[in-house]
Amino acid sequence: QVQLVESGGGLVEPGGSLRLSCAASGFTFSQYTVSWYRQAPGKERELLAHFTPSTGGADYADSVKGRFTASRDNAENTVYLQINTLKPEDTAVYYCRAIHLTGRENYWGQGTQVTVSS
Repeated sequence: QVQLVESGGGLVEPGGSLRLSCAASGFTFSQYTVSWYRQAPGKERELLAHFTPSTGGADYADSVKGRFTASRDNAENTVYLQINTLKPEDTAVYYCRAIHLTGRENYWGQGTQVTVSS
């Protein structure tokens, strides 16, 4: 059974940090590109970071550059999203997505809630 399970969200004060995890099972993780998204209430889902297949490095949306760091551990079938200097506007449900290199398969996790508030 294919699964992506996010974890690590929670309630954090402004200026704090969180490390989100996305654990994959049921498929060969290294054959997929993986991305992080978020969706705030009343807003569209936003792409935050995307691992580029050719280099394995991550590209970031301009809105999160410098504060968000994505990493990937193929051996552990897990990707991470380190979020620093959290702001109230970072409050959202954070999702990971895996797309097969052929584009024929596409999986989403269930999301993890991040709430930034004092």
